[in-house]
Amino acid sequence: MLKIILQSTRQIKPFNESARELRVQNKPLWLHQRDALTPFVRREMEIPEGEKIPRIKEPSVVYRDNLFFDLPFIEAFLSEAVKRNKPVRAAFSLTEPAFREHCLPLSDSYTEDGDLYYADLWYYPHGPVEEGIEPLIIDMQTKEIGYYHVPTYMASQVGDLIYFVPLRSLIAIDSWVHVFIADMVFGLFGRGARFEDRINNDLPFKFKVIAKAVYEGKQVLDSSAMVSIGKNCVIDPSAIIHGPTSIGDNVTINAGAVIENCIIGDNVNVSQGCQLMLSVIGDGTFLPFRASLFMTTLMDNAMIAQNACLQMCVIGRNSFVGAGSTFTDFNLLSDQIKAMSGSGVLANSNRPVLGGCVGHNCRIGSGIIIFPARMIESDVVLIASRDRPVIEKDVAYEDSDHHHLPEKGQHRRLYPRQGEITSETW
Repeated sequence: MLKIILQSTRQIKPFNESARELRVQNKPLWLHQRDALTPFVRREMEIPEGEKIPRIKEPSVVYRDNLFFDLPFIEAFLSEAVKRNKPVRAAFSLTEPAFREHCLPLSDSYTEDGDLYYADLWYYPHGPVEEGIEPLIIDMQTKEIGYYHVPTYMASQVGDLIYFVPLRSLIAIDSWVHVFIADMVFGLFGRGARFEDRINNDLPFKFKVIAKAVYEGKQVLDSSAMVSIGKNCVIDPSAIIHGPTSIGDNVTINAGAVIENCIIGDNVNVSQGCQLMLSVIGDGTFLPFRASLFMTTLMDNAMIAQNACLQMCVIGRNSFVGAGSTFTDFNLLSDQIKAMSGSGVLANSNRPVLGGCVGHNCRIGSGIIIFPARMIESDVVLIASRDRPVIEKDVAYEDSDHHHLPEKGQHRRLYPRQGEITSETW
């Protein structure tokens, strides 16, 4: 089968980078796509944006490179498509809660047609020369999972907060919020839901997990069946690690750290007393003592200083967040939070709790408070001051504090906006 990749040049704010280059579950999106399709394709072809697909007569799967899809979804899609032996396109209905609640808000990648929404994923049994494309709706096998409870005296209309977690995932990455959804809801929550589903339905696997925990003298969540550890890792005996958690190579985890249901990449240093829950920690990340992350993504080579608290955030590569800084995730007087959509306008994120987003190559000073869903553009430097202890609005590159410093030339702009030419870029 031939794989045809339709390139998307749109940059995702605030990263100023195309979706395919962003990390999802600690892997570049293009690598996720390749790994999911490797069992089914023999060669590939990339089509620059705006160019037509050549008339090729062989079985082909075609997709736009801003799509995140996992192996269970693509297996189900291709299996049904091959069975039909007709050209088909992935479609979704609003009756599918995971799509309605998590994929559609803030997105403009889906094509609406009556009651259906089409994603940019096609299959052609005889090549992309065929007409008469039919919709193919794949059951995402969604589970409703609670994750948070807001006391009624704070928000009487909220109460229990839930996610609709699919066991088969597809989402277009049009906004930084979609990176959060792909990592947390479709990633970590999805992994936990698939593991729980297998435990409940696969009796031999269940006995194997229990037997391994008994043999190791650990609780099931602490056992090697739930916690995978790479090579050359140093883990203090007092650290608490609950699965499902995966830890890469050359990782150091120091005394008193608590880790629960996380993805931790290679060459990561987790210092004393750090609290990591439902988070994705990218390769090369450094977390000094008592850094706290809840449902947060750190891309590669990020650093979160001591006593910083990040909840439901996405932090870009090579970025630094100073000591004691706090990213809030809840509006005290409103039960909905607006965020930047794929078309560049503020829109309802459909999330009652949501943190902020920091682009690539940023430096955030100590003791700063960031309001929910605020974005800090790539290459920004923010210095704590009496005049700006709280970030109430999105911060653009032009608002960066380094422009006013004698050393401004020491912080280069590495991620300009699309079409922008600047003498500060390398």
